[in-house]
Amino acid sequence: MAIRPDALPTDLAALTEMVLALDAENEKLRVAMQTLKEMMFGKRSERLAALVAEQLALELDDLETGVTPPAPANDDLPATKPAGKPRKKARRNIGALPKHLPRCEQVLEPDATACPCCEGRLHKIGEDVSEVLDVIPAILRVLRTIRPKYACRGCTDGVVQAKVLPRLIEGGMVSTALVTHVVVSKSAWYLPLYRQVQILASQGIHLDRATLAGWVKRAAWRLKSLYELQLRTIQAAPRLFCDETPMPVLDPGRRRTRICQFWAHAVDDRPWGGPSPPTVAYVFADGRGTEEIAGQLTGFSGILQVDGYAAYKALAREHGGAIQLAFCLAHARRKFVEVYKADQSPFAREVIERLQAVYVIEAEIRGSSAEQRLAARRTRTAPLMETLRARLTAMVGQLFSQSKLAEAINYALNHWDGLTLFLSDGRVEVDSNTVERSMRPIAMGRRNSSFSGSEGGAESWAILASLVNTAKLHDLDPQAYLAEVLERIVSGRTKSHQLHELLAWNWKTAHARTAQVAA
Repeated sequence: MAIRPDALPTDLAALTEMVLALDAENEKLRVAMQTLKEMMFGKRSERLAALVAEQLALELDDLETGVTPPAPANDDLPATKPAGKPRKKARRNIGALPKHLPRCEQVLEPDATACPCCEGRLHKIGEDVSEVLDVIPAILRVLRTIRPKYACRGCTDGVVQAKVLPRLIEGGMVSTALVTHVVVSKSAWYLPLYRQVQILASQGIHLDRATLAGWVKRAAWRLKSLYELQLRTIQAAPRLFCDETPMPVLDPGRRRTRICQFWAHAVDDRPWGGPSPPTVAYVFADGRGTEEIAGQLTGFSGILQVDGYAAYKALAREHGGAIQLAFCLAHARRKFVEVYKADQSPFAREVIERLQAVYVIEAEIRGSSAEQRLAARRTRTAPLMETLRARLTAMVGQLFSQSKLAEAINYALNHWDGLTLFLSDGRVEVDSNTVERSMRPIAMGRRNSSFSGSEGGAESWAILASLVNTAKLHDLDPQAYLAEVLERIVSGRTKSHQLHELLAWNWKTAHARTAQVAA
């Protein structure tokens, strides 16, 4: 509603307060509009090089980074490398195709092998060999299983025949390999079932999408015990990453979707050489409240690295100190990025550059032991963070409390203890990008599939995505891994007390050992 002249206050103080409030509201709307434009049309990168088009130089006398421009935060590839580090060569396979791939030879003989002068027989004196990467598209075939019967001619009894092999889909006309192909195409490569139906139809195999959904559900049912073991293994670690993302689920009764949640639990000790292998497990839940995450983390105690969502804070309070929260520095930085993109705030740019310096140090110490990381952080990072805190505290008092810059500063100051927990523990990361990266496959699948058809389908999605994406974290072929895991479970070769052998990292180790012995 427009403000009428006769509605304006006559008191100067009240008029000043109104102007400031309207200015703050306008700033919020301007930032929201700019953020929306960036989401729809702009680049998603938060690198400083992308934020500042002309690479302006900002002199910070009290900040010595030795890097121009600062290295990017999060997991973006840096535009420049820190001084003293040679640039890595591009990974190209020029003239060196992978040796593990099978070789199929074709020999091109000359049209004639007689000497054009004397017509004598030509003798081979050498050859030129070239290799190119080739592909055989997926081939659908019918696997016929024949079980001969044997009997003694001199007896009436004693017929011998091999037992029927257990099958994943009992009574169905589909092999475990094809079911695995459908599962991996959906969970690893984000190919919805309706598109797979179209692909199969192009090869003359006409199936209903519900049939493929039944296969996926059956595979998830068989793998549920392994998934639960993987989830328990993650939650037994003393440090855990957690995040959540919306998952629309079809609600037939209301003829629309309702918003449920996928929670992700992840561990990864590779940055400091710790014992926990990279692992992720997704949990489907109806909501994203404290009760959902509390039910998932029953019995957990340790460091929980998360964003600033209130449910995690309530969970930590309920556990009375058993759970310590480490907050994400990238989330705090992101708020200043939004402010800078909206109004080119010099202070927001200064904060971004100071945080960039922290990420430069983290890049240099990545892969070192926890003790070495902690020593470097205390010596180099702690002074930077303390200076940043002083700058934030001094600036927030000069701003209108409802401005976006003040909100960004207050977020950082209110979460400061959790944001700087990495300064007192070399095992803790500066951000929660470990779990955010694991959310990307879910987001990709959600975008391509639009929604889950039912709660059961969403639970199957969580189970299969957990195993497939963990396999990808270990550089495994998801198809080969999941096919063997399903075969061993269905056939009974792996008993319930041996399920730990099928966890991705144990499976990889066992296969590497077998390959080494065979060589």
